Amino acid sequence: MSVSKKIKLDKMVKICTHSGSFHADESLAVYLLRLLPKYNQAELVRSRNPADWEASDIVVDVSGKYDGIKYFDHHQREFNTTFNGNYKTKLSSAGLVYKHFGRDIIKEVLKLTNENDVEFLYDKMYKEFIESLDANDNGISNYPKDVSPKFSDKNITLPAMVSRLNPSWNESCTDADFDRQFLKSCELMGSVFVSILEGYGKSWLPAKSIVQEAFDKRFDVDASGEILVLTQFCPWKEHLYAIEKENNAEGVTKFVLFKDSTDKWRVSTVSVTSSSFEFRLGLPEELRGLRDEELSQKSGVAGCIFIHAAGFIGGANSEEGVLKLARMSLEKK
Repeated sequence: MSVSKKIKLDKMVKICTHSGSFHADESLAVYLLRLLPKYNQAELVRSRNPADWEASDIVVDVSGKYDGIKYFDHHQREFNTTFNGNYKTKLSSAGLVYKHFGRDIIKEVLKLTNENDVEFLYDKMYKEFIESLDANDNGISNYPKDVSPKFSDKNITLPAMVSRLNPSWNESCTDADFDRQFLKSCELMGSVFVSILEGYGKSWLPAKSIVQEAFDKRFDVDASGEILVLTQFCPWKEHLYAIEKENNAEGVTKFVLFKDSTDKWRVSTVSVTSSSFEFRLGLPEELRGLRDEELSQKSGVAGCIFIHAAGFIGGANSEEGVLKLARMSLEKK
C-alpha cells in the first residue's frame, strides 16, 4: 500500500453502530448522517467492541453513552431525553441524530436558506414521522391499553418491514449477511424520510403563501370575510387553521373556492378540525345530492355541476357559480 493511500484511509470518517440484528431507528440514524457532507462518504462500522467505538467519529445506538457530539445512544437506564419541551416521547437513536442534525439535514436536502421555513419543517418532520419511530423503538403504544384494534397492521409498518430484512434464524447469519441487509434497511428508511421531507418542503410548505394571500383578500371576495378563493389549488386545510390561529380568526372561514383538475370550480366546506368530518357550515340542505340542470334550476345558479349528498363540497363551471352557492349557504345560517 502506498503512503498516500494509507494516509487517506486513516483519515476516513467513521460512523459506528452495533452489529447483529438491526431496527428502524439506527437504520434511519445512519442514513440521516450520510445526508450531510461530513458523513456522506463515511465508512460504516458495525460493532459492539468498545475499541471500534473509540476509533469512530460518531457512534449511534450503541455504547451506553449520549453526549450530543460523538455518542448517540438511548439504552442507558437514566436516559429520558425528548425532542424538546413540547414532546413527551423518549428519543431513540433516530430521534437523537435528528434532534442534533435535523436542521442541517433539512437545509442540505432542500437547499433552504429561510430559517423560519427550516425551523417549521424541523418540528413538522419530527411530529409527523420521527416521533412515531422513537415511540415504536421504546415500546410506547399510540393507544390506551383497553382499546382493542379492529385489525392487525403489524406487517405494513416500517419497523416491521425493517425487522423482516434481518436474516432469518434458519438462513446464513454471518456478520456479512447482517451488514448487507442493514444497508437495505438504511435505504428503505432513508428513502421514506427524504420523500416525506421533499413532499413537505417542495409541495406542502409553498402552498402556505397561496392560502395566506387568499386569507388576506377574503373581504374582497365577500363582505363577511368567510369565503376564500385560492388562485390555484393546493393543500390548504392545515395552512388555513394555522393562519386563522395566527390572526385570532379561528373558525371564521366557512368555504374555500378553487379550480379543480378539469378547470371547473369547486366550493369546499371547512372542517371543524383538520381530522374532523364535521364541517363549520354545509351547503344548502335542499340542494344536496342534486346535479347539473336540476341543481341549476333549483338553486337559480347557472352552470352547476353537483352538490355532494353530505353537503361538504360542490361544483360549478365558473367561479361566479360556486361563489353564489357559498353565499347562499351563508344566508341560510
